[in-house]
Amino acid sequence: MAGGGGNAIRGSRVGAGPMGEAERGEAAPRQAVTYFCANGHRAVITFSVEASVPESWDCPKCGLPAGLDSENAPPAPKIEPYKTHLAYVKERRSDKEAEVILDEAIQLLRSRRKSGEIIF
Repeated sequence: MAGGGGNAIRGSRVGAGPMGEAERGEAAPRQAVTYFCANGHRAVITFSVEASVPESWDCPKCGLPAGLDSENAPPAPKIEPYKTHLAYVKERRSDKEAEVILDEAIQLLRSRRKSGEIIF
């Protein structure tokens, strides 16, 4: 087998621990910000002191929007139900218009059947 064993840990020495602040440098000053969601969850998010803190944050537990005020959590977003193609068509056409279009389509279909163009 060329190249030695495949189990060697490369780039590390025996007894080496995790990299500490001495190798990485000092950590930037941080601030902990608490957010509250409508389900009563509390999430503590850490930001740099230089960062601008957002007014809202998605709750890591339930996904609802969370705000900074524990008494007035943001409301859950209103979720619009899925609309079918028919629902969109009904928004654009009145029942009367739909009736006219259907009648035209039926007359065309019947004339094509009589001429033998359509067999079914």
